[in-house]
Amino acid sequence: MQTLLQQNDINSEELEKLLQLREEGKADFILVDVREDMEWNMGHIKGADMLKPTSTFQQWAQDFFNETKDKTVIFTCRTGSRSAQVQNVFKQNGHDKTINHYGGIVTYRGEIEK
Repeated sequence: MQTLLQQNDINSEELEKLLQLREEGKADFILVDVREDMEWNMGHIKGADMLKPTSTFQQWAQDFFNETKDKTVIFTCRTGSRSAQVQNVFKQNGHDKTINHYGGIVTYRGEIEK
């Protein structure tokens, strides 16, 4: 499963497995939802560590990039589009441990929190 943490993209099934492994102490990553507050409040993936809205990207990106340079970060959103854009910016600037959850929450069948 560690190889999942070395991929560019993961699907919802793989994310579910990784969240389970993290719960068991067998995987280490940060799951970041890049949707907006309203979307987050309607429901988010159980295990998401934080909300970092793309609308405020300019305000949080640099600090978050610096804080997570040596950590694996998985970005998720509604469909995988916004999270892919955020991932691309991070990768272009040298953060090579970012993963996009393609398909986003609309394809996620695991537990959702409100």
